[in-house]
Amino acid sequence: MRQSSLVVVANRLPLDDSAAPDGACEWRRSPGGLAGALHAILEQTPATWVGWGGRVGEARPLPDIGTLRLRPMSLSEAELRGYYEGFANSTLWPLYHDAVVQPVFDRGWWESYRSVNRRFAEAAAEVAEPGATVWVQDYHLQLVPQLLRELRPDVLIGFFLHVPFPPPELFMQLPRRVELLRGMLGADLVGFQRPQAAHNVAQLAAKLLGTHGADTAIVTDDRVVRTGAFPVSIDVAEMRSLSARPYVANQSRQLRHDLGGAHKKVLLSVDRLDYTKGIEHRLTAYSELLRDGRVQVRDTVMVQVAVPSRERVESYRGLRDRIEREVGRINGEYGRVGEPAIHYLNQPFDRADLAALYQTADVMVVTPLRDGMNLVAKEFVAARRDDSGALVLSEFAGAAAELEDAFLVNPHDVDGLKETLLQAMAATPDDLATRMKAMRAYLTRHDIRAWAGAYLTDLDLARSPSLGLR
Repeated sequence: MRQSSLVVVANRLPLDDSAAPDGACEWRRSPGGLAGALHAILEQTPATWVGWGGRVGEARPLPDIGTLRLRPMSLSEAELRGYYEGFANSTLWPLYHDAVVQPVFDRGWWESYRSVNRRFAEAAAEVAEPGATVWVQDYHLQLVPQLLRELRPDVLIGFFLHVPFPPPELFMQLPRRVELLRGMLGADLVGFQRPQAAHNVAQLAAKLLGTHGADTAIVTDDRVVRTGAFPVSIDVAEMRSLSARPYVANQSRQLRHDLGGAHKKVLLSVDRLDYTKGIEHRLTAYSELLRDGRVQVRDTVMVQVAVPSRERVESYRGLRDRIEREVGRINGEYGRVGEPAIHYLNQPFDRADLAALYQTADVMVVTPLRDGMNLVAKEFVAARRDDSGALVLSEFAGAAAELEDAFLVNPHDVDGLKETLLQAMAATPDDLATRMKAMRAYLTRHDIRAWAGAYLTDLDLARSPSLGLR
């Protein structure tokens, strides 16, 4: 494979290896925030993307997609269980999300995680030109920066963590905490969604590694590691263009009709099926509003989209079962013939159909218990064709620091969530318009290109050895 001056290293390729109905293989954009976030940038920038295609077994060579070259990585069944389902998503993911579910520490998973991270680092070293920029993405590959630095000290290394970074007292629980911290600090620039994460890392580095520095720079191994907050965003122009398509407008009108017409308030939630997303708390709040008669099925309906996720992990299967039982209970108690209280959809949606859902909703309910950013909130704002619509947003999503005109809520407080839902449903058109205009204006200035530009500019500045601590 030819070498590239920009290399992106991520757990997944930005495409999904899937079998078509006729048995042929097709490639399409993969689900998830990362692929969507970087898609707009890499369409115009020659680069190589190192990642897994989503299928167990030997990786097949893939053709270029425009200016983007793909370097597929293989994962065996054992590696999928240990590296991905195990250490990444049963140890790091729950711990990094404030231990919403108790993390599991398994020594065998660690060995698999370290081995796969080494293979990713070796692949990046192979495809990077001399002096290239290598941008490593997320918690799955936290060891790659240091491993790559040992292999290719000539390249510039960036690392971006898309999920929250936990407070020191949680991170200290990890049996391999020093290796994980050293791995991440192998980068020249470590980026986070929020400034608090950089502060947490600086504290940990001082405690575990004896470093000195500040929240914006850490001195370790005779070099300076820059750190900072770079809140990730969406391709606002693409979402606006998509939302203007006749299909989307027609689909939105049909959805509105199917959900009961103009007189009904439509509450919408779109989540990955994950215990961090607060789906159960949300259902409890809505159920109690129905129970207390403060919301009536004849004039309000909830649509809950729960996109399947990590279905081989036991905690996720248990969550799906609990949610399906609760939706059934609520519909059984409060629904009427032809009028369910909740429409529950456990299936993936393409982007055009999501845009139609966003346009249909009167209230978008985004209430994760903990989230690095949450791009659904930003997509909802960008997809609106007018100044109507309310966004109810968790204080614990990274997006809350940017979308301050949303109806902010603590999702752990069910009573507070109930009151905020009622407030959003009762808001005046002028109030909603003021809020939506402000959020839309913010997103226009802070889109995906602004995010990538800010990060890559700071990463390029990290080449200069003259930069000291700020």
